[in-house]
Amino acid sequence: MIRLWTPPTMPQPASRYSQMALAEGATRRLEIAGQVGVHPDGTVAEGLADQLDAALANIDRALGAAGMGRSNLMKITVYLTENTPEAVATYRARRDLWVGDAPAPAATLLIVAGLASPALVVEVDAIAAG
Repeated sequence: MIRLWTPPTMPQPASRYSQMALAEGATRRLEIAGQVGVHPDGTVAEGLADQLDAALANIDRALGAAGMGRSNLMKITVYLTENTPEAVATYRARRDLWVGDAPAPAATLLIVAGLASPALVVEVDAIAAG
């Protein structure tokens, strides 16, 4: 069972994520390598929003391959190469749409100088249990 929450004794999140994720009784833990905005056919998605959607779809594919789903997510870490309020707002909006009404996993957002290719503007890794 995974419990996602923010205790009242901690700072409240600036957007929709949980400060803590606790897996109890879990027998399996899945660490998903950083997923970038590349489709399964190898093409790179265009722009930040589309790359976020492609990277999150790759997280879904990895979860599915392990017999898991978004309800098994404990934490995501997102790396953006663009440090603007618009880029952060785009990330938050795409993440919130992806999470939907489910409890939001713990999340960390990092702004980085670059990724493995200049064509890539976002990378997402994840931890799941169940």
